[in-house]
Amino acid sequence: MKTVETLESNVRSYSRSFPAVFSRARGSIMFTEGGRKVIDFLSGAGALNYGHNNQEIKAAISEYLESDGVVHGLDMATPAKVEFMETFSSVILRERTLSYRFQFTGPTGANAVEAALKLSRKITGRHNVISFTNGYHGQSLGAIAASGNRFYRKASSIPLSGTTFMPYDGYLGSADSPADYVRKVLMDESSGIDLPAAILVETVQGEGGINVAGKEWLQSIQALAKEVGAIFIVDDIQMGCGRTGEFFSFEFAALSPDIVVMSKSLSGYGLPLSMLLIKEAIDAWEPGEHTGTFRGNNLALVSGKAALTLYWRNQTFSQQVQRLGAFMRRRLDAIAHQHGNKFAVRGRGMVCGFDCKTTEIAEATSHRAFEKGLIIERCGPTDQVVKFLPALTIDQETLGQGLDIFEESLTETLNSARGS
Repeated sequence: MKTVETLESNVRSYSRSFPAVFSRARGSIMFTEGGRKVIDFLSGAGALNYGHNNQEIKAAISEYLESDGVVHGLDMATPAKVEFMETFSSVILRERTLSYRFQFTGPTGANAVEAALKLSRKITGRHNVISFTNGYHGQSLGAIAASGNRFYRKASSIPLSGTTFMPYDGYLGSADSPADYVRKVLMDESSGIDLPAAILVETVQGEGGINVAGKEWLQSIQALAKEVGAIFIVDDIQMGCGRTGEFFSFEFAALSPDIVVMSKSLSGYGLPLSMLLIKEAIDAWEPGEHTGTFRGNNLALVSGKAALTLYWRNQTFSQQVQRLGAFMRRRLDAIAHQHGNKFAVRGRGMVCGFDCKTTEIAEATSHRAFEKGLIIERCGPTDQVVKFLPALTIDQETLGQGLDIFEESLTETLNSARGS
């Protein structure tokens, strides 16, 4: 760690929270250089839905490399790209009666968000974007302008414009519907809010604190976007690829977004790959109008196709994710109940948030958990929520062991606070 502390920028984050050198990993287990075994409930911040070094996906990558297949080809056609698109179309889109064109953007989720906003503004001729309280969409200027957290926003050091924030489902904490509020503002010619080019939403806010939007609210927002002539964008970067139990996080609400933003676990192996799914009617790009050197990483396309083939050809994997998610939720609800229900549990599928209410409790609990052998991060406006993001392929025994560590860590933290 001394080399990291001496040579790496102060901007480093996860190496501070988990101060160890990690040398190996497989499935849901990571090993430090000293041989310590740690259960991983972070999963690459959602980039490793199928676990570390998934052996079958790794075999597909190795075979492609051995064949001297094209690794870098800009956006030229390759068998890797063709096979990924054909597999995604047949396994994911057609099974859900969805039809989209693919745009492979730069390698990060923020790159894809930027492309989605740029295309929306081009199509509509408008500049404003509606985003939501506690939303998070990336760190580049356009993406951070649409993100709510002041900690990230102030690091830009310039005015962030082009976005209007509206209350997310549940944000107002009253009987008034946030969707009704958004409608009133956009329909009122004197509200002071310009009609938007796009409405950008997460169905479950990850970094914002695991805030879960309801079916009716999401459907109302989609209908409103259509009514005001805005592009309806779902950011499925962290919550897509099965995280909520179905492949897309919006399936439960029967949505049909104009644009879907995907990244993180799209490659299935932690390799960088991001894309937009764009309805054909709004694919208004001119050739080369939005470009980038690292579009469509061919190794990531190979691993992404392997993941789709392995896990999504039928409902078995989805049902398994939902069963494990229900098990995790029951355990966390029981832990909250044990402590007098002064904590809140939120989530859907295999993403849960345990709201500790204070930053201090969440921080101390996650720190103790790491000492006991569990990697788990925090989220929310003040990092007061402990975020559960285990691999979708984790076995129930390992999941239970990790939850045991969390429970022990929380109890010790609370006991220590009472004793001080």
